[in-house]
Amino acid sequence: MEPFAYRTAASESERRAPGLLNMAPWSRFEGLTAGFSTRLGGGSLPPRDGLNTALHVGDDEKAVIANRRAIAEALGWPFEAWTCAEQVHGSRVVRVTDEERGMGGLSRESAIQDADALITDEPDILLAMYFADCVPLYFYDPEHGALGLAHAGWKGTAADVAKETIRAMRDAFGTAPSDLYASIGPAIGVCCFEVDDIVKNRVLVDVPEDARFHVPSSEGKYRLNLKEINKHLMIKAGILPSRIEMSGWCTSCSTDLFFSHRKERGQTGRMMSWLGKKK
Repeated sequence: MEPFAYRTAASESERRAPGLLNMAPWSRFEGLTAGFSTRLGGGSLPPRDGLNTALHVGDDEKAVIANRRAIAEALGWPFEAWTCAEQVHGSRVVRVTDEERGMGGLSRESAIQDADALITDEPDILLAMYFADCVPLYFYDPEHGALGLAHAGWKGTAADVAKETIRAMRDAFGTAPSDLYASIGPAIGVCCFEVDDIVKNRVLVDVPEDARFHVPSSEGKYRLNLKEINKHLMIKAGILPSRIEMSGWCTSCSTDLFFSHRKERGQTGRMMSWLGKKK
């Protein structure tokens, strides 16, 4: 069953509201919110219409901030809790404390710099990251009330940002990988993500040669399954397979619902993943 569930709007006012996918299986954890936005709702104009959440894609800054505020309001969170990073397709993990709470909500300059994973064990911080085909990774340690959110494009996957996030949570909070719950959100699927052998070989350094992870598509070209690769890396790092959720949504196949950097040739907006826990 698809863990990221979208509820069709029943009224005009709901159609104007932010279109959000809630990570339903984690709703059993008290105070926890986790999910992924769509492109539906919001006030951004084409080609970033309508719920663009990123400030780095040439959109009107006021529209982006209004979209972010609307999402926070829909989630029942104060916008002051919104905390994000300036992502660089790497594997650097940053611990967020109350001192960093709210960084990046209003500008790129105020964001946590050069990071593709954020972790925290403090409540009332809403972690956010931005996507248009790359893979969102979510981590929750109920034993320590600790959270992790990561951004895994092919470069981040090759750098094993999943393992780095798990390691950082262990070092910072005492998290045991076997205690973690994890989720893999909507991203470009194996159906649409074609790469050359140079990229394939970089991504698959620590991954078996297996049809689950890549499929030859033409001479010198391969289709990579970044979701399955990240799931494999999570399991390799110690997370139990039964504790990993994985979305079936392909962002490139569903541009009516999602932004896709590859399908839309870079002229598009960004969705966001979010993760937070209230007191």
